[in-house]
Amino acid sequence: MKTKKFKSGFVAVVGKPNVGKSSLINALVGEKVAITSPKPQTTRNKILGIVNKPDFQMIFVDTPGEYNAKSKLAQFMQKSIGVAQEGVDAIAIVLDAGRINQADFKIIERYKSAAVPVFVIINKIDLASFEALYPTLARLNEYTFVKEFISVSALKKKNIDAVLDKISAVLPEGQPLFDVDDYTDKSVRFMTAEIIREKVLLFVQQEIPHFCAVEIMDFKEDDKKVKIAADIICENDRHKTIIVGKNGEMIKKIGTSARQDIEKLIGKTVFLELFVKIREGWQSNSSVLADLGYNIDAL
Repeated sequence: MKTKKFKSGFVAVVGKPNVGKSSLINALVGEKVAITSPKPQTTRNKILGIVNKPDFQMIFVDTPGEYNAKSKLAQFMQKSIGVAQEGVDAIAIVLDAGRINQADFKIIERYKSAAVPVFVIINKIDLASFEALYPTLARLNEYTFVKEFISVSALKKKNIDAVLDKISAVLPEGQPLFDVDDYTDKSVRFMTAEIIREKVLLFVQQEIPHFCAVEIMDFKEDDKKVKIAADIICENDRHKTIIVGKNGEMIKKIGTSARQDIEKLIGKTVFLELFVKIREGWQSNSSVLADLGYNIDAL
């Protein structure tokens, strides 16, 4: 019997904001490697989600949603999309089954001459009816350069294995590029900051989430516990008041929920202190952005 040769490679995951790219990668990896929220532009950094199987290692590159860049932070996010697509072995374009429109078609057309196989993954299929989707599917079938169209539900983990099967078939032969126990390239400190930011996105309903960032100021760990101090960075006093909440209720809610998720990530008791700091214009300040991990010159 012929031995199956091991394969490994990178897959860029692209698409409009809020189509479920991060949720899809989390479902594929089987671990939470990227934060999610109903709000667009939740993902800011390029994040790798690593799938390890007996015959392949597939590295998914989660990218920010595509949109017009204005602030330096937005420019960083847009540049990270381009960087993420360099040197990949396949491209997966994610669509939201319930809101496919001209913007999606433009993204697909952009990869018409791609040098690697292109897959279109139609997410949130559980929320769309076939009758409503049929005209769109007919339009999508016109893109004959697309290797496969795959319908999935990242939330319900429906048809996730089909994505892995189809894409792994086009990966090049090669040894694992990461340790087989790794499921992301990001550090625990990075993941901790992202979890805290996710809770701000979840609990603060105003426009605040797009004007905040998180910086880990202290991270001390021993055999049984971890002590973490983090700053939530915002633009002005009004934003700070909303994040702190009446009698400190909102910041307490954010902290409690974040601590629970960080304990799941680390596997130890976590003591978490959160502070809200004002840095006016931080989204357009290159020095501050670099301190927060958004260094456009490093891409």
